[in-house]
Formats: sequence, C-alpha cells, structure tokens
Amino acid sequence: MQGNTLALVLTFTIAALIPGLLIFLTSILGPKRITAVKALPFECGMPPSGPARDRFPIKFYLVGVLFLVFDVEVVFFYPWAVLCRDLSIFGVLEMMVFILIVALALVFAWKEGALEWR
Repeated sequence: MQGNTLALVLTFTIAALIPGLLIFLTSILGPKRITAVKALPFECGMPPSGPARDRFPIKFYLVGVLFLVFDVEVVFFYPWAVLCRDLSIFGVLEMMVFILIVALALVFAWKEGALEWR
C-alpha cells in the first residue's frame, strides 16, 4: 500500500513541477519586447472593434452552463448503452427515470427563458 501512495505522490509532484518549471523558465528566458501592436487586443486578425474589456451578457454564460450540464448528462448514455443487455429491465427503467429528469430540467430551463438569446 505504501508503494502505491509513494507512486501517486511522486506522480502529482512531477505533474506540478514540470509546468511550474516551464512557466518559470519562460518568464526568465522569453523575450520581453512589448510594442504598440502587441499591446492591442487580438481579434482574429481583424482591427479591434471596441474595448477588450466589454462585459458579456449573462445569457451567454447561462447558455454555456446549460450546454455543459446537458452535455455531461448525455455522456452517461454511452456506458448505459454498452451494458444495456446486462442490466435487464431494471437498467432500462432506471435510464428512463434519468431521461425523464433530464427532459424535465430542459423543459424547466426552456419555460424560464434560459435558452432565449435576446
């Protein structure tokens, strides 16, 4: 058991040290020539159309969070589909309850206007 713990601690230590070392070396060895062009906000090669610090509407974040929530829930369909035959009728009923809950959440978000982009 101690060997597994040591390996895990060593893995996390290396995983933290390598990015930290690379960021540190980049800050020391990297060029630091700031020009007026480099200071401009980058907008896909187009000239800037406004200040870079504009606020996004809350609807943008709400739609993004809802997309992530429903996208993650759909990921649960794959393992269920793989094991569907082994789960028998109980597995099918359990997934139907899950689908019902997800559908009710989607209907609720829709009725509350969370999916409106205006």
